[in-house]
Amino acid sequence: MLIHQNIEIRDLGLYLVKEKTLIISDIHIGYEEALNRQGILVPRVFFKEFLSRLGKMLENVETVVLNGDIKHEFAGMSSTEWKGSKELFELLAGKKIIIIQGNHDPVLPYVFTKTKIVPFLHIGEILIVHGDVVLKEENPDVIIIGHEHCAIGLKEGVRTERFKCFLKGKYNRSTLIAMPSCNLATEGTDITRSERLSPYLQQNLNSFDVFIVSDKVYAFGKVRELV
Repeated sequence: MLIHQNIEIRDLGLYLVKEKTLIISDIHIGYEEALNRQGILVPRVFFKEFLSRLGKMLENVETVVLNGDIKHEFAGMSSTEWKGSKELFELLAGKKIIIIQGNHDPVLPYVFTKTKIVPFLHIGEILIVHGDVVLKEENPDVIIIGHEHCAIGLKEGVRTERFKCFLKGKYNRSTLIAMPSCNLATEGTDITRSERLSPYLQQNLNSFDVFIVSDKVYAFGKVRELV
């Protein structure tokens, strides 16, 4: 499904059609291990499921942009993060890989020394940035961010179910597209009910368009129609 000219939603990623570039965000390798250490018993199956889905996203892809927070821990590399990173890079073998450094990634330049790591990336008139910090001098046509782990809760009776989603709206004069997290152990942050993390989204989101990711991608209209 096209979310913007030349930008296609491909499962949990965004595909730049002309550039044959796939953007994925917030994998948080090692998240299940961190939960286990806190006494929260979740099976460590979600990353393998993500890799299976990612494999299907890679058709006709030449470049993969990892938009921040590849790993979960802020410091060091756990054994799970090492193993998961190895499996991820093996899956992406043959593709050009560019990493945009996220707030969970301070050690990456010392770990992935042969991979291009940048604070942000321009592809034509598109700016790709993790989203934890606003680039004040930038005014591109399109800004793509991660960081927020966008989700939205849909209420039916007394039950509310969360779904990962993309948001599309405006930031100043730019079109803003916010991505969901690629970590499947959690749906993410319900942008209608939780305090938002990204400064790009600390605004009234009522006019933003919502694209829910479930068995396929669904265009769900405006945020104001869902709250």
